[in-house]
Amino acid sequence: MQWDVRSRRHLVKRYPGRYRCGRPRRMSIGSVVGGFRPLVVRALEALGNAGHVASDIKSTIASGEENGQIIESIVTYLDELRTWNARVDLTAARSAEEAVDLTLADAVVLATHGESAAGARHDPFRWVDVGAGAGAPGLILAMLRPNWSMTLVEPRSKRVAFLRSVIGRLNVPAELRRARSDDLDDKQWDVAISRATLGPTEWLDEGVRLARHAVWVLLAKGDAPVRAGWRADRNISYRWPLTAVERRAICFVPQLDP
Repeated sequence: MQWDVRSRRHLVKRYPGRYRCGRPRRMSIGSVVGGFRPLVVRALEALGNAGHVASDIKSTIASGEENGQIIESIVTYLDELRTWNARVDLTAARSAEEAVDLTLADAVVLATHGESAAGARHDPFRWVDVGAGAGAPGLILAMLRPNWSMTLVEPRSKRVAFLRSVIGRLNVPAELRRARSDDLDDKQWDVAISRATLGPTEWLDEGVRLARHAVWVLLAKGDAPVRAGWRADRNISYRWPLTAVERRAICFVPQLDP
């Protein structure tokens, strides 16, 4: 995988397996024997056993009617993702397990640890997910933390159509904007997140422009970025539960003067 710099604030991720003209092949998510529900439950249990599910989320998931609502919403989202992905390139996931991990794991970690981000302890938090793509992690985070204010920013029309459809069907409390990151005003949110839209250093720079209190950087591997005037407040290592991919979520906050 490599990164193409197209402008100061915008990088385009290049995947292997493209046609020579540069258009990506559409590839279907693998078959789902028994549906997504058993995989979602298994993933949540594994994340909980690893200490990455907040007690209030765990209690909600473990309780009768609300349990069904949250899990069924995630399962419905995954069903819609699989259906749409057969005709629109939405996700790089090629198996049901990978789709569940891509959808769920980062969002659950952020929902668990995001509330303790320094400087962002008021309610509701104003979050922005830049390059929301098919909705992970921002859309799932909005399901898990409906009291947080979530804005999903995505420039591509087909992905915006998918997100609009899912938000309407599941009544997700999220605002959707069709825009590029550099169309957004400075310091309009408390917390900024993005996954695979920009390289880590470029995203930290852009996140600092957009957010007042915290910027989350999600890493699969490699060194953490550095930004003058900001420090790493949280550095959380975890594994995607079904595919065992190593991940890190690093929360950067403004450096306070001594």
